[in-house]
Amino acid sequence: MSPYSDLYGGAILNATISLYANANICPIEENAIILQALDRKEEYRYEWAPSLPIDGNLDLLKGVYNRIQRDFSLPLTGFHLSTFVDAPAGSGLGTSSTLVVAIVGAFAEMLRLPLGEYDIAQLAYEIERKELKMAGGRQDQYAATFGGVNYMEFFNEEKVIVNPLRIKQQYLFELENNLLLYFTSTSRESAKIIERQSLNVTDKQEKPIEAMHQLKQQALMMKEALLKGRLHEIGEILDFGFQQKRRMADGISNPLMEEMYETAKKAGAMGGKISGAGGGGFMIFYCPGITKYKVLESLGKFGGYFKPYQLTTHGLTTWTI
Repeated sequence: MSPYSDLYGGAILNATISLYANANICPIEENAIILQALDRKEEYRYEWAPSLPIDGNLDLLKGVYNRIQRDFSLPLTGFHLSTFVDAPAGSGLGTSSTLVVAIVGAFAEMLRLPLGEYDIAQLAYEIERKELKMAGGRQDQYAATFGGVNYMEFFNEEKVIVNPLRIKQQYLFELENNLLLYFTSTSRESAKIIERQSLNVTDKQEKPIEAMHQLKQQALMMKEALLKGRLHEIGEILDFGFQQKRRMADGISNPLMEEMYETAKKAGAMGGKISGAGGGGFMIFYCPGITKYKVLESLGKFGGYFKPYQLTTHGLTTWTI
């Protein structure tokens, strides 16, 4: 996330999972644009126009349409754009960025736009972060576009390098078996937390910046552990990252999340992390062997729930019917 990655360079290790954002475009025989978010039960109808108002109503859909229209000139025809996202908004799983990538991909498929993976990810980043002014980093757009397990490096001037990792299938099976995805049943507004992180870098706050340095090192440690099959180290690496992440800014963790984390560790989890900006949403726990069953039971008292998933090897996928 800027300005850290601009000043020091950033790195993350990311894996995509089988929770999806879906976008579907159908031409219609009327001079209208229909936008529909099926998971949110929202629908809006507009007369065809080269630009739609950004007014808080399905702005992600409108933002993509406006940018595609400006850059590539859509045909003067009506269409129905519908979306559905498997994960709840504010969950920390990159839902908004994944949705933007899906919509960009749908338009690119419909218009046969010559856009590669880096082009789509960068376009999605610009729409979400620059045009819609939604705070956040750059990893989510690239993760959703490329898919699989990737070690990503971030530099100034918005340069991103995605390094796909060739990890043995048995290591991935074990990782998938041991990583629990737990929804705390609380969503959060990430913008304020992210703003505090950015200010800590701008203001040259030594402790938060050092924590960010350590998190970057954590990504490298995790990359090596996965490639070499040292899965027994992953819990410790995650626990190391948990301690660092909460030092980056106020609001990343809170007493309830700390209690959840300690409860999971007492039940057998070796480590974990708060997903996304923090403050709520999903937490991830690494539970070796059969310890996950006791962890599942121990966290039942907090009222959240565990989300089944599988690790996936593909990112953005589009097709025409």
